[in-house]
Amino acid sequence: MKKNVMIIGAGGVAHVAAHKAAMNNDILGDICIASRTKEKCDAIIESVLRKGHLKNPTGRLYSAQLDALDIPATINLIKDTKTEIVINLGSAFLNMSVLEACIETGVAYIDTAIHEDPDKVCEEPPWYANYEWKRKERCAEKGITAILGAGFDPGVVNAYCALAVKRYFDKIDTIDIMDVNAGKHGKFFATNFDPEINFREFKKVWTWIDRQWISKPVHSEKWVYDFPLVGRQPVYLTGHDELHSLSKNIDADSIRFWMGFSDHYINCFNVLKKIGLLSVKPVKTAEGVEVVPLKLLKAVLPDPSSLAPNYTGFTCIGVLVKGQKAGKPKDIFIYNTCDHAACYKEVESQAISYTAGVPPAAAAILVAKGVWNPKTMVNVEELDPDPFLQVLDRLGLPTQIEDRTPVETE
Repeated sequence: MKKNVMIIGAGGVAHVAAHKAAMNNDILGDICIASRTKEKCDAIIESVLRKGHLKNPTGRLYSAQLDALDIPATINLIKDTKTEIVINLGSAFLNMSVLEACIETGVAYIDTAIHEDPDKVCEEPPWYANYEWKRKERCAEKGITAILGAGFDPGVVNAYCALAVKRYFDKIDTIDIMDVNAGKHGKFFATNFDPEINFREFKKVWTWIDRQWISKPVHSEKWVYDFPLVGRQPVYLTGHDELHSLSKNIDADSIRFWMGFSDHYINCFNVLKKIGLLSVKPVKTAEGVEVVPLKLLKAVLPDPSSLAPNYTGFTCIGVLVKGQKAGKPKDIFIYNTCDHAACYKEVESQAISYTAGVPPAAAAILVAKGVWNPKTMVNVEELDPDPFLQVLDRLGLPTQIEDRTPVETE
């Protein structure tokens, strides 16, 4: 058994993960929430206590101030807190610093998004090979469990793919990962995650088609799909983290990622892009002040966590897998739907943060119990999906499966 968890980060996803970790602190032990802004950590703790979610009241739930780019400081905090599992939910710019601290201290590492270099946007694929996988050998040598991309997408959708391989298909032709948010938040325009990270994804689309990487313009391919619960929704071909590991670990001809955007969102995005507000290159104002347009945009847009109280509607995230079983064609849709209002009632969060924050807590439970114990660096699809999906079901993200094989006609 591993005990004591450190959650690095204090945004919307960390908020949810802290609630779920506290609800399972009989397994996870003491929980430290660490961030540059200690007040944000304290606000999360207040939320957890307000909802009565600290299962074992004698367990510690506390905060610490930390600049996670400072590797020695992170090492010291891990040691001081006797942490054995680190859940990294800070900015994607922190990943390699936090991972290095975990390797040095010999503790388990879990994250939910791929590492990004602030000075590089949409690097050449496969993205994991640029940073994370370069450290896999060191993890294996030291017997360190490092689980990459354990959010929902990436994360749960990777487990869905592994489940399809394990149980439903002899051969897979195509995998289409689809993520739609049919909810309303009442703001003119907002992003559901950190705007800076969100918009950096939309510079170029890298997708895996016919077993090779293909580059396409952003929002150039649209598909209207009939989703469970939320009905027909438009989705756009987009580059995304999980494609870069799934293309290596899952034997499929094509693997694509589709993100749902309303016409209003696309219009706003196009205007922001055309006037230069998505640029990561500094500019000077007439007063001589140097600003990065994208960072300015982040400052003026609503904080994603502030959207939670007014969010209504549902998300649907799933994987459409097409292939063969026993020599016959087979299509299945493996998915989850999540209710914004229900999430707020439970943990004072919206569904996007909920779907991203529950899975790393579930992964930490499996690591703590020794159920997931690869003692090396892995992506989620390399692990047994069944225990993960079982814990997710208990924690509030049940998996549903629909057979969508076309009916043969005479």
